[in-house]
Amino acid sequence: MNRSVYTLGIETSCDETAVAILRGETTLLANIVYSQAKLHVKYGGVVPEIASRNHLRKLPYLVKEGLEHAKIKFSDLSLVAATYGPGLVGPLLVGLSSAKGIAYGSGAAFLGVNHLEGHIFSHQLAHPTVKPPFLALIVSGGHTSLVKVHHYCEYQTIGATRDDAAGEALDKVGKLLGLDYPAGKEIDKLATKGDQAVIRFPRPMAHDTGFDFSFSGLKTAVAYYLRENPTHKVEDVAASFLAAVIDVLVDKTLKAARRHKLTRIVVVGGVAANSLLRKRLTAHGKRFGIKPFFPPLDLCTDNGAMIAATAAFRYIHFDQQHDLALEPAPSLEF
Repeated sequence: MNRSVYTLGIETSCDETAVAILRGETTLLANIVYSQAKLHVKYGGVVPEIASRNHLRKLPYLVKEGLEHAKIKFSDLSLVAATYGPGLVGPLLVGLSSAKGIAYGSGAAFLGVNHLEGHIFSHQLAHPTVKPPFLALIVSGGHTSLVKVHHYCEYQTIGATRDDAAGEALDKVGKLLGLDYPAGKEIDKLATKGDQAVIRFPRPMAHDTGFDFSFSGLKTAVAYYLRENPTHKVEDVAASFLAAVIDVLVDKTLKAARRHKLTRIVVVGGVAANSLLRKRLTAHGKRFGIKPFFPPLDLCTDNGAMIAATAAFRYIHFDQQHDLALEPAPSLEF
């Protein structure tokens, strides 16, 4: 059955308009992402109304392009899926409404997908033979969580941020440094040219016995440093700040993996693209016999492929579907 299942996945939880077509559980036939980042630069962050309007404009064309790329028609679809939370309510509503309409018109089943679970399934697309149990570090602009994956669709959150997510802290510090939104990539580049030993920023909750995170204090420490050191070198600040973020992520993640006796870590979400995180987690994990797995860069940021993969798995293995009355859930958790 699963080879003949064609799934259309739609992701519009924030400022990426994304569409993917999946055959079976892991054969990706189309994966198209349109980023609105340039539209939001002058505002220093995502404006929900602007994001919603642009999703509405772009989505029909991306769906058409995806079907053409996959060489299938609407009538070939078995399942239509869209993110229903967490995220911005307006953008979520655009993707969800579009998916419902396509499902109704084509006769396909409909399924709403948890965005966070979607990130975990980006791993399945990248490394289909590396199956649970494993520890997932979900690290993005809106979320920083440690999740024990017993089986796909069976999760236990063992740590989460108490305030800012790691990606959110990167964007806020980027703004302090005069960088455009989103700032993660630029901080990563600047850090390679700076000296991380110049400034010793705090490692929040580093000595806490639990696995929760906190990054708002680190952001405040950077703000104070910049105020007191107006002649600072941007590259050194970026390198020192990024080192603090990565140290916390790596330390907490490895402690959690060891405590729960897991030898594989799956890192997903936008910050999973960070080069220093990849390098340090791989190097430090090796000391404990722990191996991290990272998706390719195009599956780190928000994408429709991860939504399609999550939905296809639930549909194929559990025959799961949702009623067309499903509403957006902006604050959805696991």
